[in-house]
Amino acid sequence: MNNRKLGTVLLGLGLSAGTIFFLLQRQLSRTNALLCTPTAECLSLNSYLTLTNIAIGIFVAILSLGFYLIFFEKGYEAILRRLEAEKNNMLKEDKWKIIMGLLDENERKVLEAIKGQEGITQTTLRLRTDLSKAAISSIVTEFEKKKLIAREKKGKTYSIYISEAI
Repeated sequence: MNNRKLGTVLLGLGLSAGTIFFLLQRQLSRTNALLCTPTAECLSLNSYLTLTNIAIGIFVAILSLGFYLIFFEKGYEAILRRLEAEKNNMLKEDKWKIIMGLLDENERKVLEAIKGQEGITQTTLRLRTDLSKAAISSIVTEFEKKKLIAREKKGKTYSIYISEAI
């Protein structure tokens, strides 16, 4: 049973039982005010009043819990979504560190430059990494074969992106 249904059930139960106990307490209060003299019956009536007050307090608590479950218990799902996003982010970071550890210095420079500017062109990549045109072309081709990057044709050149696999 989900929280919303449980909250609705608790709210209905609390309202109906609370109404009954409230009416009973009101009737006992009227009787107590009109007829109470220091007798055993009067003391019994006072104990019933105390019990009905306690019962009303319990049902107010049930009403409050029902209200909370219906309207405010959405934080649980939000926490789960946030934890899932953090876990995925940490996995991506770990994957990135492993990949970077396997690359040589020039390959690291190229991949970091691509990550720093998605859609970078090979010309801009060459200027950012201070590598030759042939070295950039070779590294980018290898990365594309390993599915680390994706290239999109843009005019006479290509835009380079980090692949979704990373």
